[in-house]
Amino acid sequence: MIVRSFKEIEGTDRHVKSASGTWESKRVVLAKEKVGFSVHETILYAGTETSMWYANHIEAVVCVEGEAELTDDETGKKYTITPGTTYLLDGHERHTMRIKEDFRCICVFNPPVTGREDHDENGVYPLLTEPEEV
Repeated sequence: MIVRSFKEIEGTDRHVKSASGTWESKRVVLAKEKVGFSVHETILYAGTETSMWYANHIEAVVCVEGEAELTDDETGKKYTITPGTTYLLDGHERHTMRIKEDFRCICVFNPPVTGREDHDENGVYPLLTEPEEV
């Protein structure tokens, strides 16, 4: 059994801040736990815009605080995301988040992330893996 709080992750290698400066993520469950998914608390900052494309992952997101506009970049359809709203990127959709109020969410990724990922120039997380234990 693993018991871990977001508070104890602050300032560790599981607390990742994006190179773009638009978000930070506390990664509470990672690939090295070998459970088939990862879980993160992510905060996207008010007044920012982030374009993403999880070409290698499926992501489910539950908003717990704040407000954002989610745009499906493939269709142009826009959604208002507020606390209690979930969205699922089950088709590897390219999307953009425009953050109206600091936006705190819980994210689940499959396959799980290692904790080292950041978006590349296309908004993609690379598919990183953990080294096999000998």
